[in-house]
Amino acid sequence: MIVIAHNIRSLHNIGSIFRNAAAFGVEKLYLTGFTAVPPRKEIAKVALGAQDLVAWEQGSIELVISSLKDQSYKVIGLETGKDAKDIASVKESKIALVLGNEVEGIDAETLGMLDSIVEIPMNKKRSLNVSVASGVAMYVLTS
Repeated sequence: MIVIAHNIRSLHNIGSIFRNAAAFGVEKLYLTGFTAVPPRKEIAKVALGAQDLVAWEQGSIELVISSLKDQSYKVIGLETGKDAKDIASVKESKIALVLGNEVEGIDAETLGMLDSIVEIPMNKKRSLNVSVASGVAMYVLTS
């Protein structure tokens, strides 16, 4: 599985996403948009070394998605919405998961490039911190 962290503003969230990626065996993490990249002490503080264990690359969201689709990855966004499917319904083996901004989610232009969107079924509260949601999603998609 590939993960794309797009426009993540919190360096602590980025560190946590690295840590989740290491825990769940993510093949590569792409940092796109204004997402900060290592080395940053704030990322390292939360990643606890995971930033050195996970292959990562900074890039353009458009080029990353295009390249992954050319390699037969299904590019799915983790987002709520009327068209979102339950994340547990994903059956593809080559998945690229897009994580969006903490406040705005995945922007409309990026949503238009995705094959589909998936959501984590929730009860009373309809949102999770992006780093928490990434861990849940990585677990479900790698189980």
